[in-house]
Amino acid sequence: MDHFASAPALPYKRGMAIFPRPVSPKSAFGDFWSYFRQQRQHKWPLLGVSAAFTYVIVWAFIVDANTNTMPTRNKIIYVQSWDANRSDAAVILQQKIDFAKREAALVKQQKKMQGYADAFGIEWRDEEARNTARRKEAVRQINGLLDERLAKAEGKAAPATAQP
Repeated sequence: MDHFASAPALPYKRGMAIFPRPVSPKSAFGDFWSYFRQQRQHKWPLLGVSAAFTYVIVWAFIVDANTNTMPTRNKIIYVQSWDANRSDAAVILQQKIDFAKREAALVKQQKKMQGYADAFGIEWRDEEARNTARRKEAVRQINGLLDERLAKAEGKAAPATAQP
């Protein structure tokens, strides 16, 4: 005996409902419309805030989608070319100049950020004193290392240029 023969046949439905049984688009729209017909003071401000939040979220997705995806045409990139025969001393001197420029830019940026911190009431002076001492020590060590390398490079270059 076939055990499937005794099972009741399930009726075939042509389509399934998108919404559960008690909800239909008509009743959902009716609820929405009845809410907006009621006189409530907070109705319009909340509608405005919700529309603004929705706009900001959509705008953020659009901006994010366009970030770094658009082709950059006619972008000029300047590359500093160096003489292939320049000495190690010239390279180290350029490193010292670049390091000094970087430190000056860092100090300028720190002053700007300290102004922002003062505007917002953030206390920064204790950490700044501690970090400045550390930074000065690091700068002194880096400059000492570059001076040492410069002396070695100039020492190697002097005998090479002295010989005819």
